[in-house]
Amino acid sequence: MNDDSRYAAVRSRDARFDGEFFFAVTTTGIYCRPSCPATTPKRANVRFFPTAAAAQGAGFRACRRCRPDAVPGSAGWNARADMVGRAMQLIGDGIVDREGVGGLAARLGYSARQVQRQLNAELGAGPIALARAQRSHTARILLQTTDMQAAEIAFAAGFASVRQFNDTIRATYAVTPGELRRARPAGSTRFGPVAPPDGSAGVARRLAYRGPYAAAEVFDHLERRALAGVEEVTGERGTRLYRRTLRLPYGSGIAEVQEAKGDGWLECRLHLSDLRDLTTASQRVRRLFDLDADPEAVLERLGRGDPDSPLARLVLRRPGMRSPGTVDAHELAVRAVLGQQVSVAAGRRLGGALVAAYGEPLEWPSGGLTHLFPRAAELAGAALEEIGMPAARRATVRTLCEALVDGAVVLEAGADRDAAEEALLRLRGVGPWTAGYIRMRGLSDPDVFLPSDVAALAGMRACGVAPAGHESWRPWRSYAMEYFWRATATTSTTAAPAADGTAGPDGAGGTDGTGLPAGARRPVRARVPRAVPVPVRTGSVPAPTGATGGPGTAGATASGGSAQAPGTLGTAPGTASGTATGGVGAAGPGRSARLAGSRESDVRNPPETGAAGRQSGAMGHSAPMTHTVPGRGTP
Repeated sequence: MNDDSRYAAVRSRDARFDGEFFFAVTTTGIYCRPSCPATTPKRANVRFFPTAAAAQGAGFRACRRCRPDAVPGSAGWNARADMVGRAMQLIGDGIVDREGVGGLAARLGYSARQVQRQLNAELGAGPIALARAQRSHTARILLQTTDMQAAEIAFAAGFASVRQFNDTIRATYAVTPGELRRARPAGSTRFGPVAPPDGSAGVARRLAYRGPYAAAEVFDHLERRALAGVEEVTGERGTRLYRRTLRLPYGSGIAEVQEAKGDGWLECRLHLSDLRDLTTASQRVRRLFDLDADPEAVLERLGRGDPDSPLARLVLRRPGMRSPGTVDAHELAVRAVLGQQVSVAAGRRLGGALVAAYGEPLEWPSGGLTHLFPRAAELAGAALEEIGMPAARRATVRTLCEALVDGAVVLEAGADRDAAEEALLRLRGVGPWTAGYIRMRGLSDPDVFLPSDVAALAGMRACGVAPAGHESWRPWRSYAMEYFWRATATTSTTAAPAADGTAGPDGAGGTDGTGLPAGARRPVRARVPRAVPVPVRTGSVPAPTGATGGPGTAGATASGGSAQAPGTLGTAPGTASGTATGGVGAAGPGRSARLAGSRESDVRNPPETGAAGRQSGAMGHSAPMTHTVPGRGTP
């Protein structure tokens, strides 16, 4: 994209480019987002910058009309796996504020000087300037949504002193902190957060996204995996409220996100025990809802290259599909292992039991939110006998958590994805599918293809798409997977919500399910106890209207009835992946399944053994089973 095409986007006020670049007007000394509603300046008076920090470093102040600091982040930082992309993810997570430039450089594996030089060369600003721009945005939110004293806001936003805070606010917004507070945006404004000034309602955020946003599918995904005590979803489809607990660097918190969309944003409220976590919490919620995605780029690659192709028809029919991430990659990895070889409902119950037994209770529970998800250090040495899983699966959980604790596996914002996947594959009980799924969800990689995922293969067959063509979907293969998982649900004759092929709370129905020792002859079905109810006290964080006041109330529970049997009974002897290619397979003696009607809540993973994920090939008991979810309609 050159400056002429950028100026064309500015002239058309194209919101698709918000966050991708910024423009500044030399005659006024301000910088804006491309969709700024102000009169378009003359081309000769316009300069372009890759980041807000670069514009600020050049002496321009933020436009108070379009609020360029509130734009969605660039999708390029997730798509890129180089040092600059990783650095931007780490800076967004608050690493520079917590650990300084030295900490950032250490995580990237470069010297501080190299990091400074490369960021300056490509982004026009170094790590300190990028972090300062982020602090000023956080400070503006606190000034306009709380009644905190300016000195408290200065330190909560990450500034080293009140003087630095005052100077930065003046340089960024051309007003004093007091004047910025009095300039709170009206309730109808499109830009910036709006909330009552008292802190009782939490900190309100308008989490911006670009292009269309398939909110219903994202909330379906989250509702069907909501863990009792950690997550809950209330309300009817279209007006749901998702709530969950957050473990943060300085404390804990609760995030609330509404399904009903604004004009380019999702309404969010953050209740935090320490406001220094505001930036980190906001960024993690953005990753969970995949708000920095570029649906136009996905559409261009998957939908417009060959508009008559089956995949293009899927994309054009439902633009804006997202690939949900996670607020905690360690949690995601553990939940992926818990969900191996069981349904989503069973995986949820296992996760709920784990939370009840090992989770950290909230000081003040709120509605159904009572616990933080257990730390990896807590699970690394735990017996896990209360959970009711096979011994091999318990061993896999402990092995994974030990690797996370000692640093053998690094799962965090900005982690080296290739190195993380290789480290995961060295763990006993973790195979290619599991490692790939953690890379997709836990590390927000937009370009993951899971060739052994049963439900995705079923979706491809239903649409007439050949898996061999997946290279042409780069760098957005994770989004192609979402469409194929969705196609599996919509082609099913059973009543089912949106699907994405997973077989556990966050695990999928691939043909490399893990958890059995080498040489195992058949998968062992897990005993899945229901989560132990946890007493709930009335807390300082108000429960939403309609909350039941106890854990385990959010989301639908899959029926425990027998599998439907409209298809042909198959056996697939001697291979754990026979159902993926034959279309039909046996879920066990006396059970039949129809692959075309499968969905992620019903797909069971076959065994995967050994550090390299070798299939045991003992029995074909890996076919997906189709269950009925009562009370849920096809979307």
